[in-house]
Amino acid sequence: MGKERWQRVGSAVWRSVAVWAVSTVTMLVLAGILPDFRLQSPDGDSATSIAVTAALGAGAFGVLSSVVWPLLVRALLLVPALVLGLLVFFLNGSLLLLALRLDPSGQSEAAPETAVVVAAVMSAVASATGGALAVRDDDAYRRRLYRLSDRRRGQTPPPGALSTPGTVFLQLDGVGHDVLVDAIGRGLMPTVASWLGEGPGARTTHRLAPWLTDWSSQTGASQLGILHGSNYDVPAFRWYEKDTREIVVCNRPTSAAELQRRAVERTGDGGLLTVDGASRGNLFSGGAEQLALVLSVAARRGRENRSRAGYFAYFSDPANAVRTALSFVADVGREIGESTRARLRKQRPRVGRGGLYPFIRAFATVIERDVVVAAVIGDMFAGRASVYADLVAYDEVAHHSGPRSRDAEKVLQRLDRSLALIEQVAEHAPRTYRVVLLSDHGQSPGETFHARYGLGLGELVRAGCGLPVPRKARRTHSGAEARTAVRAALHRPEAAEGGEQLRPTRPPSEPIVLASGNLGLVSFPDVPHRMSREEIDARHPALLTTLANHPGIGFVLVRSEEHGGLVLGAHGAEIPLDELDDDPGPLADFGPGAADAVRRTHSFPHVADIMVNSWYDPEDGEVLAFEEQVGSHGGLGGAQGRPFLMSPLSLSPPVGAGEELVGAEQVHRVLRRWLREDDGPQVPVGDDAPRAGERSA
Repeated sequence: MGKERWQRVGSAVWRSVAVWAVSTVTMLVLAGILPDFRLQSPDGDSATSIAVTAALGAGAFGVLSSVVWPLLVRALLLVPALVLGLLVFFLNGSLLLLALRLDPSGQSEAAPETAVVVAAVMSAVASATGGALAVRDDDAYRRRLYRLSDRRRGQTPPPGALSTPGTVFLQLDGVGHDVLVDAIGRGLMPTVASWLGEGPGARTTHRLAPWLTDWSSQTGASQLGILHGSNYDVPAFRWYEKDTREIVVCNRPTSAAELQRRAVERTGDGGLLTVDGASRGNLFSGGAEQLALVLSVAARRGRENRSRAGYFAYFSDPANAVRTALSFVADVGREIGESTRARLRKQRPRVGRGGLYPFIRAFATVIERDVVVAAVIGDMFAGRASVYADLVAYDEVAHHSGPRSRDAEKVLQRLDRSLALIEQVAEHAPRTYRVVLLSDHGQSPGETFHARYGLGLGELVRAGCGLPVPRKARRTHSGAEARTAVRAALHRPEAAEGGEQLRPTRPPSEPIVLASGNLGLVSFPDVPHRMSREEIDARHPALLTTLANHPGIGFVLVRSEEHGGLVLGAHGAEIPLDELDDDPGPLADFGPGAADAVRRTHSFPHVADIMVNSWYDPEDGEVLAFEEQVGSHGGLGGAQGRPFLMSPLSLSPPVGAGEELVGAEQVHRVLRRWLREDDGPQVPVGDDAPRAGERSA
């Protein structure tokens, strides 16, 4: 044992000396290239003196990077990650300037802007050298990656736990089943292809299956159902709740915390990851104790909140910080170039991609990806039983560039490289890991509702209510039709140009109109209950007709005092929910499962007064987003409702032959079953039986 210890010490010393030597040479080369960086006095020095100066400077910089840098990062944990990424260069350059000041020769100096460049290059070279040397030593490689873990000191897996397999769930946010299959076929994702037995010498290790989302095909509903077993009463990405008079938004920390609380209360257990689990980059915790970048705990403060631990674990290595910062800047430039290219080519459909969007995109495609992947690697080396991580890069880019755009394809390629790294790390982990790949929804292409018709859904609703709308919206064909419908419903003559605004005879209720992709929600806040079709017609007699007959709207859901739930469509179509199986009416184009999804949402306590789903073209798979997105999800129609689930062959099939996996809650039950297989973590079960308004398995 003593001999092995001395061998490890000797190996570590040898690697440190090698990294120091390479850093010294790098500093000498940079001093010869950069005019504002020198390692000798103005009068000149001998080569030996310059080499000693470089060695001392490189050594001081290495020590400061190892000791001072982690302290700086910890002090900046409360700084938003986007700002921290931009501060990396400044902080690293400052450490180099300090190292040069500590050089006893006193001959080294650099301009501040040059110091930033020198520090970045030296950190990158040192990281590459150390990594290359560590990879040749399995123990060293394992320790290097293990440092990325935020495992609390002294916490070790229970005896015998590492003898059972662990499970890593990796969510590729927004990647639809068909997009994945196409990317594999075109060679964009060779790692995933090899898991499915495609490619030279590949051995099939996984199976691939699609599943169907709920009506609300978005991360909030899907991930809540997957991680906590219930997404009941989540009608959309954002909605208005009349009892609290608040707008709930799934990616708002306070809303995410409340949705998680409701799900836990409903199911009776903490979630999928309650036994030795880790949650990384998710909206919800899943009951895990180890958290990084989890939104539902982001609003909390205190020692128990470890949602930022992933930032510290990753950025505490200056080489990681510099590499990610350089990639961040490169991706900002890449987005500016691609958006300019799309604008010059007059690409259609297209949405605005200026302002802060290039930085938001770079955060999702670089910082979030790097931090989450590093956290997963740390979890695997910590031997955790279950890990669930969300990689959001594709979803963010596809919203603005399109689900099958060149931009989105490049993101898939980079995500595949991250999967390859995780696969490589699994070979060094202390326990066997089963990697499950899945998505929470897909994306459907199409131009925006506003781009096609010249007015947004909110303006169309206001026009249908006879409320004032902007002059530009009034002049559109849709706006004119809505105003004509109001006049006819109110038996009012045509108003002269510039005349009074048309209003109902009774004071109108100012509607709250919210959008979740191609799903729209209309609520009247002054009415404490969900309004019926009869009440809406009495107050706004032209509104429902205007919406149902609009060519950009596929169908409308309302509550009827006579029929219960009622689906409205063009040309006077009115189908009660309990008759949709025999006569799907306007739901026919939306495929099997649409009627069940609509019926389930209708049962939610916080469903909107009027639920509006956009038009859908079944031939092209296009929808019309009510938001500014050319790739959207949130409602029914096309690829957005068809994500995928890829599981190892060592696990049981998700469903039986000929059966279909429907709904996020059923996916949760499948994942929970897999965790129990092979004596894995025995996640306690609250109540697996479906409740009112929920699907059965």
